[in-house]
Amino acid sequence: MSLSEMVERIKKHPDFHKAGMILCHNGVVRASSRDGKPVSEVTVRVDRGRLETILAEIKAMTGIVEVLAHVNEGTLKVGEDVMYVVVAGDFRENVFDAMIAAVNRIKAGVTSKQER
Repeated sequence: MSLSEMVERIKKHPDFHKAGMILCHNGVVRASSRDGKPVSEVTVRVDRGRLETILAEIKAMTGIVEVLAHVNEGTLKVGEDVMYVVVAGDFRENVFDAMIAAVNRIKAGVTSKQER
């Protein structure tokens, strides 16, 4: 699923009229690790069940209309898309909080990565 397809899906949500903002995150493979070592590729694994649980919890946050996420699993090269997250909600404060929580929780509890 592409980021633009995710946005279009959110716009078709029956409660979209309550939204005042759509926020998108597009995580990509970086050419260096957090400690500065070179990276040529990353192998990503996803716990799909845990992802669904986290998305449901984020969607229950105040003011949130919909949350969608897609994580590309497998071996990805530098510059390739790892994860898309799209959040729609009423006010920017609620949407920003939900996005930060979603990205952090997905990275911590859903994905595992091995850099090479």
